[in-house]
Amino acid sequence: MDIHNPKMSSSSPHVLMFPLPAQGDLSPMLKLAEILCLANLKVTFINSTHNHQCLTRHSDIETRFSRYPEFEFKVIPDGLPDDHPRTGGGWLLELLQGLKSNVEPFLRERLLPESRSTHKSPVTCLIADALLRFAFDVANEAEVPVIEFRAMGACAIWAFFCIPKLIEAGEVPFKDEEMDELVHNVPGMTTFLRRRDLPSICRVKDASIPDIQFAVKIQKTWKAQYLILNTFEDLEGPILSLIQEHCPRIYTVGPLHAYLKYRLGLTETTLSTSLWEEDRSCISWLDQKPDKSVVYVSFGSLASITKDQLVEFWAGLVQSKKYFLWVVRPNMIVGSDPNSPTPNELLEGTKERGLVVGWAPQEEVLSHQAIGGFLTHSGWNSIIESIVAGVPMLCWPAFADQQVNSRCVSEVWRIGLDMKDKCDRTTVEKMVRDLMDAKREELERPMAKLSNLAKKSITEGGSSYCNIDRLVEDIKLMSTKEAS
Repeated sequence: MDIHNPKMSSSSPHVLMFPLPAQGDLSPMLKLAEILCLANLKVTFINSTHNHQCLTRHSDIETRFSRYPEFEFKVIPDGLPDDHPRTGGGWLLELLQGLKSNVEPFLRERLLPESRSTHKSPVTCLIADALLRFAFDVANEAEVPVIEFRAMGACAIWAFFCIPKLIEAGEVPFKDEEMDELVHNVPGMTTFLRRRDLPSICRVKDASIPDIQFAVKIQKTWKAQYLILNTFEDLEGPILSLIQEHCPRIYTVGPLHAYLKYRLGLTETTLSTSLWEEDRSCISWLDQKPDKSVVYVSFGSLASITKDQLVEFWAGLVQSKKYFLWVVRPNMIVGSDPNSPTPNELLEGTKERGLVVGWAPQEEVLSHQAIGGFLTHSGWNSIIESIVAGVPMLCWPAFADQQVNSRCVSEVWRIGLDMKDKCDRTTVEKMVRDLMDAKREELERPMAKLSNLAKKSITEGGSSYCNIDRLVEDIKLMSTKEAS
């Protein structure tokens, strides 16, 4: 497939893309959108008004996509008030309800037969986030093929898939004193997955609450024919085989950020898809530090911490005597007054050893020679980016898939340490020192191997390279069937 051939006929396939409007889901979907544009496909990308305003304010997204004349943003309100924090408990279900009200009419107008005929370029297929079930329903009603996109790894997806079985077997819900018992109803993971490593939604006292019932409904009604994952076969092959028994067509296309950079040429940077302003002063700060001497600390785009937790992390980092670059988002601190002063000794320790920024260009930071370790919330994008950069991790998961991810990092791939459910300065200090000193070589060896496999997967002949070609060809076949 020649993705650099600019020719595009009026019958070129038209892909409608619909991500969940959150940073961790939006970023890989935008990268996939650009990859499909490079493959000469027409792409319409549904973006929430709130996110689009943030993207245009903090990135060059409009300039970047202006090079693709067959790419179009469709900007639609997400249904939440402008001042909504878009984090916190109950936020997701509220968001999904708002999206259904605002986006479903557009989907019906573009997908249903009576409307499609009025458009010059009818939609060939819908690529949508797995949680947007109402979009799948409209596409199925219109007999438009649906390709499901999941912004998490295969191991976490499989754990979510097994939640109904876990409930039926009585393994969920569970008591606090049973957290370290191995689970028996997640095939392929029974030798290492404990109850505390299950998706955070399993930590409920009652399986009838709306959040877990929503998860159960999604898994029980899951009938995906096509599934795109931002992972690679050498990382999660055994679990991918189990998922394939339920979904016949899986495209492992990751790491997407590395693939896009490879396709564009190494001299070009990938698109910034940040919803916050990136503080680039951290790069010049890193330039002044010795190789592998800095711990990069970021808990992602949605995780929150209390002021007490902030102080414990801060104290542990300072007491570790390691340099650290810490991302503290403006809306990250919850609970006690975020404006209350930080203890003077911690401020002094930060001046000597640390730098705190509101948001950072993470891909660039992780690839910087000064970074020696990554204290992370274990979000999937962060894990994939860390693997490509070859940076060992210290995991402190917050919610959703992150509990599963952190266990895989420490016990399956052995490329990091798991600090799950602990947040005291003594533990932070010890584990940061383990990451940077005592266990560095032990972690760097498997990490270097995985990093090389990740890079190999996205170069010509690699598994992800071939799977993206296969995805494009399958979309073209859908277009051919539609035309006939």
